[in-house]
Amino acid sequence: MKKKSPPKVNKTAGGSTAQLKKITPSGKAEHSFFDQVYQLVQQVPKGRVTTYGAIAKALGSGLSARMVGWAMNGSHSGVNPVPAHRVVNRNGQLTGKIHFGSATEMQELLENEGIAVENDTVINFRELFWDPANEL
Repeated sequence: MKKKSPPKVNKTAGGSTAQLKKITPSGKAEHSFFDQVYQLVQQVPKGRVTTYGAIAKALGSGLSARMVGWAMNGSHSGVNPVPAHRVVNRNGQLTGKIHFGSATEMQELLENEGIAVENDTVINFRELFWDPANEL
């Protein structure tokens, strides 16, 4: 496996170092992993759910499900709405519910979209699962 080289560092006039942003061939700054997660989660259809691991895998980082969870935890303060309630764990459980405004808000949002939840678990999870790797 090829090792990734560390990001280039630029010395400022004062002698301190600053990391350079990665630039795509179009000249635009590369999106952060969290931004990529948010963009993908915004595509999850109403009435469907996906998992932290499925998002990580679709973004080419299959072992980063926990990072997706961290992104979802921070998604509530963003400018663009992210339907974080549609992201559950690999068993369909509402493990992220503690990061919502109330203990039942995540379940209520799912139920408003026609998704049945019992004991903090999505009923018919397999049928409602939306896999971005296959759907996009």
